[in-house]
Amino acid sequence: MVSSDCKRLARHLLMTPWQLRRAFAPHMLAAIQAEIAASERRHAGQIRFAVEGSLPRIGLLRQQSARERALEVFSLLRVWDTEQNNGVLVYLLLADRDVEIVADRGIAARVGAQQWESICHVMEEAFRQGRFEEGALEGIRAVTRLMLEHFPATAEQVNELPDRPTLL
Repeated sequence: MVSSDCKRLARHLLMTPWQLRRAFAPHMLAAIQAEIAASERRHAGQIRFAVEGSLPRIGLLRQQSARERALEVFSLLRVWDTEQNNGVLVYLLLADRDVEIVADRGIAARVGAQQWESICHVMEEAFRQGRFEEGALEGIRAVTRLMLEHFPATAEQVNELPDRPTLL
């Protein structure tokens, strides 16, 4: 019997850029971008959406978790760099079908980990069924509902982070 570590390694090594682009085609990336832009017009928070096909080789060797990688991506994409510390990263590690949400300290102080986990589980279920666009958009809408509650729109709000999803 092959161990789960070996299966995970195989999934990551066999993940191709083509599979990533197939799961998140240009029309879907445009829909995600439009959903984020519409969302951010309604509240003062900032949402980034990132999809990574597989872990970098060094991450695989270190047996890096999706959560650990999401924290790295949060930093790489500068999601932390907002005036109100209200950036949220929605990160999908496609090879594992694992979603992680990383919230900056301004929103993390107001929204508990269980709420983020609930959103992740809904998205992961959709992704396991191959419903990538539906899962992504529902996840963004769920984050939007939390942002509306905790960071309502202000007259002087500025779009501080790109709305375009990132494929890593």
